[in-house]
Amino acid sequence: MTELAKALTADSFAAHPAHILEGIPDSLARTRIPNVPHTLYEELWHITFWQQISLDWIAGLETPVPQQASTGFPTPEQTAAEPWPQLHARFLAGIAQAGTHADDLPNLDREIRCPSTPYFPTRVMSIRDQLISLAGHNGYHLGRIVLLRQLLNAWPPPSGGFTW
Repeated sequence: MTELAKALTADSFAAHPAHILEGIPDSLARTRIPNVPHTLYEELWHITFWQQISLDWIAGLETPVPQQASTGFPTPEQTAAEPWPQLHARFLAGIAQAGTHADDLPNLDREIRCPSTPYFPTRVMSIRDQLISLAGHNGYHLGRIVLLRQLLNAWPPPSGGFTW
């Protein structure tokens, strides 16, 4: 497994994404903390949303970038429509797919088109660069999930996670 694949799917630089998310019941995932903008659910939905856009671009689908940041977080209707276990499984399936792309060495330098926000030109980058961006984005939001779990007294996860 390449280091890029580990950064996406394993414990390269932080706790394993599956471990960060384990043991979270649906009710805890939806718990609001005062003065915190997003729940655990909303953070994971956001990661999964952008992850799918990255995977679409890698597949050659020029999925447009939302015109406003709020579109990258779920509406109450979207939150109500998908139970936490389903969202959790969808995220893990996506990172597995991203990890497969990261281990596909002959294709990592293939250029893909990545639409930008309105009024900016479509970016062209390698699959490798898009996966590096995805790993950074996921890592940032998974870190927020760890912090939210700590605030909710739900850390470490059953596997232990990283506790320092």
